[in-house]
Amino acid sequence: MTTALREQICLLAKSIFDRGLTGGTTGNISARTEDGGLLVSPTGTSFGRLDPARLSHFDAKGTLIGGDPPTKEMPLHVAFYDTRSTAGAVVHLHSCHSVAWSMMPDVDTDNFLPPLTPYSIMKLGRVKLLPFYRPGDPAMGDAVRGLAGKRSAVMLANHGPVVAGKDVEAACNAIEELEYTARLAMLMRGIPTRMLSPAQVSELVTYFDVEWDD
Repeated sequence: MTTALREQICLLAKSIFDRGLTGGTTGNISARTEDGGLLVSPTGTSFGRLDPARLSHFDAKGTLIGGDPPTKEMPLHVAFYDTRSTAGAVVHLHSCHSVAWSMMPDVDTDNFLPPLTPYSIMKLGRVKLLPFYRPGDPAMGDAVRGLAGKRSAVMLANHGPVVAGKDVEAACNAIEELEYTARLAMLMRGIPTRMLSPAQVSELVTYFDVEWDD
C-alpha cells in the first residue's frame, strides 16, 4: 500500500506542476500511511520531478525512518494532522492567483474566498487568511493549531495556500479549487459581480454538510 501511495503522491504533484499551479522547487505535500506514519516531499524538490523512493518517510512517532530530509514546512503539516483527526493528506502550493488575492487590502481575513461559485464552499468551507510568516517559521504551525482544527484550509499571506483533505486526492482537488476561485476573484476585481447570496451559501452549507466555522 505504501508503494501505491508513494506513486500517487508523485503523480498528483506532477499534474499540479505541469499545469503551472506551483513552480520551481515550491510547494510540499504529505500523506498518512496505513500505520499512522507520514510520507512527505523532501526539501528542495520540484513537484514535477519527485522520486517515489526518496520521499521522506516518518513512522507513527514522528521519527524519520527513510528517504531524504523533509520540507522545512513540516510544522504546517504536523499542525493539521495533530488538530484534524480527518486529515489524511496536506498540500501547500505557491499558486499565483491565490497569492495575488492575499495581497489585496480589502480581503476578508476570516473568509478569504468570495462566494463566486458553490465549489469552493463545498470543498473548502471558510478559508482563513493568516499573516505573513518567514518560510519555514514554526509560528505558522502555531497559527494553524490556534484554529483548533476548525478549518481545513488556510492562506498564508504573500506565500500560498495550505489544505488538508481526507486523502491526497481530496486535498489536491480542494487546493486546486482554492486557486481557481482566487483566479476568478482577480478576474472579477473592480467589476460589478453577482455573487452567491447569504441564503444560497447557507443552503450549500446545510445540503452538503460543510464545515462552516462561524
